[in-house]
Amino acid sequence: MTGSARDFLAFHDIPEAGLRSIIARARELAIAWDERSMPQSLTGKRVALIADDGGWRNTTAFDLGVQAMGGICVHVPIGFNAREESGDLAGYLGNWFDMLVIRTKELNTLKAVAAAAPVPVINARTRSNHPCETLGDLAYIESRRGSIDGLKVVGVAADANILRSWVEASIVLPIEVVQVYPERWHINDAALLNERFRASTDMGELSDADVVITDSLPGDVASEALAGYRIGTEILDRLPEDAIFLPCPPVTRGQEVTAKAMAHSLCQSRAAKAFLLHAQNALMEWVIA
Repeated sequence: MTGSARDFLAFHDIPEAGLRSIIARARELAIAWDERSMPQSLTGKRVALIADDGGWRNTTAFDLGVQAMGGICVHVPIGFNAREESGDLAGYLGNWFDMLVIRTKELNTLKAVAAAAPVPVINARTRSNHPCETLGDLAYIESRRGSIDGLKVVGVAADANILRSWVEASIVLPIEVVQVYPERWHINDAALLNERFRASTDMGELSDADVVITDSLPGDVASEALAGYRIGTEILDRLPEDAIFLPCPPVTRGQEVTAKAMAHSLCQSRAAKAFLLHAQNALMEWVIA
C-alpha cells in the first residue's frame, strides 16, 4: 500500500489554503474548548500515538484532543529502528488505526513509516523539525493579530528543529523568517532556502520583529560564548509594543533566555502553548477528512 495524501511530516506538506483553513479552525476550536462544547468530529476514529523519544506537551495534547472529539487514542509502546522494520510496523498499525501520530528522533524514519502506512501520519516532533509547534504558535498569533500575512519572525537560534519548522512555514505562507545567530550555526539546507528566509548575525533585526522565537542552545558550546544572543528584558523593551515573544520550551533560564525575560509582558509562551491543543485538533480534523 502507498502512503496517505494527507500526511503532515513537514510544515510545507500542506498547501497554503489548507494551512489557512486549519489555523482558522483552531480559533473556532479554542472557543469550543472554553465552552466545553467540542465537536465530535473524530467519533469512531482510532488514533495510534507513538512517542519513542520522550517529551510530553504535544503528545498529551494529542491524546486529550482525540478523546475530547470522540475518538479512541491508544499509546503504542513501540520504538523504531529496532527489531522490526519501520515499513512493517506501519503496515501492522494500518490494520487497526485510522491515523498515526508519531514523535520520533529521525525524520527519515517518519518518512519510511508514512510511505508504507495506508493511513495518514502526523509528525509530533523529530530532531529535524517540529511542525505542530509552529502550527500552534501561528494559530495563537493569528488569534492575537487577526492575520499572519506579512509577519516578520526572528529566530534567535541555531539550526534546530523549531527554527527549521518556521523556515518550512516561510516556504508556503507569506511570512518572513530571519535567523539571527553566529554564522557557524546558520541554516544552509538547500531544501529549506527560499526567498522569504535569510540568516544574519545582527541582533538589530529584532527592532521591527512581529514575533521573536528562540530554540535550545547548541550542545557543543558554552552558554557564555553566546551571551550576546541571550534574550533579556533590555532587548524585549526595544521591540514593538505589539510584538510577541515565544521562547522555546523547555527554556533554560540564564542561557538562551533570562528569567526576567520570561516574566516580560511580551512573553506569551503559556498562552501560545494553549493553542498547540487547538491547532493539533484542527489538524487532525483536516487530515482525517
